[in-house]
Amino acid sequence: MSASERETILDSAKYLRNVRPIDPEELAEYVEGGTHPAVVRQVLREHLVELRLREREDGTFVPAPEEPITPAFDGVESVPREHLDRLEGLLVERFGPDWADGEAGDALRGEIRKLKERYYRQHPVEYDYEAALGYALYHLPAYYAAIQYLLDELASAGLLSSPIRVLDVGAGVGGPALGLLDYVGGAGEVLAEYHAIEPSAAADVLEALLEGAGPTVDTTIHRTSAEAFEPDGEYDLLLFANVLIELSDPVEVLRRYLPHLAADGSLVALSPADKNTSINLREVERAVVDGVGNDDGRAADEGGDEDQAYTAYAPELRLWPGEAPTDRGWSFDRKPDLTVPELQRRLDEGRRARSDSGNANAESVTNERDPATGEFVNRDVQYSYSIVRTDGRRRVDIEPSPERFAKLADTESHVGERVDCVAVKLSHSLSEGNPLFRMGDGSQSTDHYAVLTRETSLNRALLDAGYGDVLVLEGVLALWNADEEAYNLVVDEETVVDRVG
Repeated sequence: MSASERETILDSAKYLRNVRPIDPEELAEYVEGGTHPAVVRQVLREHLVELRLREREDGTFVPAPEEPITPAFDGVESVPREHLDRLEGLLVERFGPDWADGEAGDALRGEIRKLKERYYRQHPVEYDYEAALGYALYHLPAYYAAIQYLLDELASAGLLSSPIRVLDVGAGVGGPALGLLDYVGGAGEVLAEYHAIEPSAAADVLEALLEGAGPTVDTTIHRTSAEAFEPDGEYDLLLFANVLIELSDPVEVLRRYLPHLAADGSLVALSPADKNTSINLREVERAVVDGVGNDDGRAADEGGDEDQAYTAYAPELRLWPGEAPTDRGWSFDRKPDLTVPELQRRLDEGRRARSDSGNANAESVTNERDPATGEFVNRDVQYSYSIVRTDGRRRVDIEPSPERFAKLADTESHVGERVDCVAVKLSHSLSEGNPLFRMGDGSQSTDHYAVLTRETSLNRALLDAGYGDVLVLEGVLALWNADEEAYNLVVDEETVVDRVG
């Protein structure tokens, strides 16, 4: 089919889409000299996202409805086999069928060790193709899962809709991309326009893994840096997954991208849960939302709306108007472990076989080891995140009464007293003894921890609440913990804890 014939079909479809159902047999007659309806149908299928169409069972095409994305979601146990098969295909292509063994396996394990070391020491990470494959082996499953939990938080509040336009900044090898497309695909025939920004060799892995995207997804990879890319139009979702720490000026980058967020859209930033990257994410969020550490609190770029304000939707809510948190900000969520990815197990067992070579009892020694705890097994789903919006919405919309509740900013004046406060639960238990949880209300300048010293039916909500839930704590005893240089909010038999919202 010539370009002019294809253009005729698309132009005709754009005209008819709001007039009547589009019949491929009718459109075939619009092409000069005619063409077969099956050809027209294939062209329409290839441009479903651009035309905002869906195909009906009778073979005609109609405008795709604008409706909430509401997939049935019950957590993530593993990465679908088809994604891992594509990844293994890349490994076989580069290293051969025995990619997990011998020198090939050693090379991959070496790449993963170097990546871990560079992240630990906060050194810049550079990806050639082999490093990108090692990164995918080790990190893709956890990032695949993490993004789905965050998307479900938005979808559960009715904040994701089809069609959806996504810009994935620093897309890497595609863990978040695959998780995102699988999540929205679980809601039916969702139309998704997905754009990825990735300048490194990781884009080659990403491109191969995205080959399985269906006809309702348009994917485009921009092989340039976040700093050099020029956003175009509006996006319903701006995704910065595991990239903030790698940007030269992440605050400036976010400020330049945020004016391209749709009025009802969300910016989602995701980072590993380790101390450095987690605190870095929170510092960037605070600079953009609150102006903390910057000259002002605006988040507009040159030519943008200087009066545009941005709101932290979750998890670190600003409960008190005019207040901004300046404590350390190390906060992360944790979800159930994944089943051990088969590719990771093979790579780790290859290492064990190499290290046990020469041992007469190598087989028995290897078999006794736990396959879930190897050096190259990464099944933990732990991450820090920030969701920012332009419409003022927050996960829980509450403004405490200053006549009733104490701000965490004022805890110093209440040490030794019992107070009532409202705060967000910002950790799972951090202690093997009495349950201990980081808390924040958006006003604190010093870390606060709720410690449960005596559980009752009236304070059990502290244990039952999830990460990011807002709690009313009545009658907590405020104490200063000199060893940790933090405040403890002691929850005992005199304390009542209720969940808000």
